[in-house]
Amino acid sequence: MSASPSEEPSQRRAPPESGTRLAVEAWEELLRAQVAMLRRLSADDVWDEIGIREYDVLLHLSRRPGRRARLWELHREVLLSQPSLSRMVDRLSEAGLVARAADPDDRRGTVVVLVDEGAAMQQRVGLRHAASIRRHLRPVLDDDELRQLRDLCQRLRAAAD
Repeated sequence: MSASPSEEPSQRRAPPESGTRLAVEAWEELLRAQVAMLRRLSADDVWDEIGIREYDVLLHLSRRPGRRARLWELHREVLLSQPSLSRMVDRLSEAGLVARAADPDDRRGTVVVLVDEGAAMQQRVGLRHAASIRRHLRPVLDDDELRQLRDLCQRLRAAAD
């Protein structure tokens, strides 16, 4: 229903949320929420040993079978360009947290392996990071909302694969 020309602008109804506009608004809110939360989490005092991006790489490796991943597999999971990820892996290797190995299936490829010291670092920082996440999310979302958020994000990731 459209507003009649005689109605004041304040009396006109907003168009219903649907279609492309709703999808764009939802996407923008998701991105803004991620940026806001990442800034809050990055500012927390849990990153004295490694940064949040290094932690993300260690976390992904810790969840992989054998705590190893090909470099291109790791690249799919983190928000870093391939050259930036390669440099980060070099730094993590120099720090004794990961090791590079030749890919047994492709001699041109590289496998990144989380070594014991890196796994211990991921666990230490991970405990503090988990407490920080809880501190920021629990006042805003209850358990049902957290489950719903998790499930929605999993659906989005699955659709992208």
